[in-house]
Amino acid sequence: MINMDQIYLITDIQGYTPEVGRLLSMMNYARYTTLEAAKNLTTEQLDYLMDPEGNSIGALLLHFAAVEFAYQLETFEKRDLNEEEMLIWGPALDLGEKGRQAIRGNDLTYYVNKLNEVRTKTYELFKTVDDDWLHLEEPFWYGKQANHYFMWFHVFEDEINHRGQIRLIKKKMNTQL
Repeated sequence: MINMDQIYLITDIQGYTPEVGRLLSMMNYARYTTLEAAKNLTTEQLDYLMDPEGNSIGALLLHFAAVEFAYQLETFEKRDLNEEEMLIWGPALDLGEKGRQAIRGNDLTYYVNKLNEVRTKTYELFKTVDDDWLHLEEPFWYGKQANHYFMWFHVFEDEINHRGQIRLIKKKMNTQL
């Protein structure tokens, strides 16, 4: 779905309403730069920890997919993850010790497939809504209102934030491996 001819354009995307398409344009750019940051990493590099309390690059990549999945449920199904979904996605959502224990030993293809699987579902879901849906408000963090636009902005804002960690981990790793 990432159109490399339009990677630097926040623009309409055929099949989506204008604002939804622009939101997807931003999400696509964020994902493109994330994939570039992780390109060609080995399993050992994906599992590398800068310190015993840190997150691995692999855990961060799976975190991006988990957050996006959680927001699919929250904004389209109006629910949190159930017990079965938490068994699958919980370590990636929470990171920390659970993530360090559960998310390791996977190659880059594993993480890219998870990211693509979740993003494909997002593309499908976004075809079912319009620009008005983006502006629907509901209670969110700390008793404050948020609209779907903000919630989905947060999905890729979180990815951009953690991508900075990926770049830092790569620099540190290059001096130690």
